[in-house]
Amino acid sequence: MNIPEQLLYSSDHEWVALQGDTARVGITDFAQDQLGDVVYVDLPQVGDQVEAGSSFSEVESTKSVADLYAPLSGTITAVNDQLEGAPERVNEDPYGEGWVIEVAVADKDESAVLLDAEAYGALIES
Repeated sequence: MNIPEQLLYSSDHEWVALQGDTARVGITDFAQDQLGDVVYVDLPQVGDQVEAGSSFSEVESTKSVADLYAPLSGTITAVNDQLEGAPERVNEDPYGEGWVIEVAVADKDESAVLLDAEAYGALIES
């Protein structure tokens, strides 16, 4: 299972790449593997407010529908529009072209509850 060291992770299987006050968010390799072939991603709107722990989107796969949860609170500044025509990018490149949203983070201190790669690896093994 691919767990990049430079990212942070939520226990809900989202990854976070923090760059200053902006966080790029997607679903982990583990999550996309568990979902199976992703066939649709319900993208939120730029400008939407998200609260840490609240659902901001849904991903539909051939197996099920799963909510995506915001790992940090803030305002959505970008969505990956490429997923509308190519939702399979979530499966093919979950940490790259398969990202879902970017958020202007309201409180960077919230990231203290996120997991590093080692802790996330332990979570998915348990």
